[in-house]
Amino acid sequence: MLVAGGATFAAFPEWYATLFSGFYLALFLILVALIVRGVAIEYRNKRGEASWRRRWDLAIAFGSFLPALLWGVAFGNIVAGVPIDANKEFTGDLLTLLNPFALLGGLTTLLLFVTHGLTFLALKTDGDIRARANALVLPVGLVTAVVAVAFLLWANAIRGDAISTVIAVVAAVVFLGALLANRLRREGWAFVGSMLTIGLAVVSLFWALFPDVMPSSTDPAYSLTTTNAASTEYTLTIMTVVAIIFVPLVLGYQLWTYWVFRKRVTLPRASAEA
Repeated sequence: MLVAGGATFAAFPEWYATLFSGFYLALFLILVALIVRGVAIEYRNKRGEASWRRRWDLAIAFGSFLPALLWGVAFGNIVAGVPIDANKEFTGDLLTLLNPFALLGGLTTLLLFVTHGLTFLALKTDGDIRARANALVLPVGLVTAVVAVAFLLWANAIRGDAISTVIAVVAAVVFLGALLANRLRREGWAFVGSMLTIGLAVVSLFWALFPDVMPSSTDPAYSLTTTNAASTEYTLTIMTVVAIIFVPLVLGYQLWTYWVFRKRVTLPRASAEA
């Protein structure tokens, strides 16, 4: 998140200034939640008492729930547009961001990430946990599909074209394919399908936005675009070179870590029986 913020500041300083000032509280809460989750994962097993572990389990749930919800709220507001004046300054408040379309976007990302997490849990575990995760994927996934279709249709009605609609439809088809693969116990393909769904949904939204990066609901003339919000040509050239070099490296070591830890997590037979 910090790297993304720094890259946005370097490439699109006007967008960074408006986004982080207008969405400051939401982004701050996301950062705090991610910190709480990381601390909870580290401290959960430091003591054996059930009450101790239960408190940290709640912290993990909070640290996972809030970012998943707020990312969708942020995306929803970016797609729908927010009040920006002629000075490119956000003129709304927190209640402005909590509108029905943005909340639907938050519910969409929350359910999508829950389904994605269940798919990954079914992929990486065995025994009872795998069976429980597999059983939950389909009902949660079907609810997710309904909510996501409603959000994408609404988003394309607000700001979309034929191409963004096609991408959204492809995302929906891929997601249904992921649910089917999970039903057939092909968790690897289900996880890939779920991952592609998230990527295609993001592409659909940004395609619908282009060339805007942050539309103004006050006056379309005040909207931030890829042109008026961008940095200098020299800076963008450097950023492009850096991205070409380092993005493949980041993707490479992420794929490598997935490969190293590709086996399922299982309990010893004695522990499982106990």
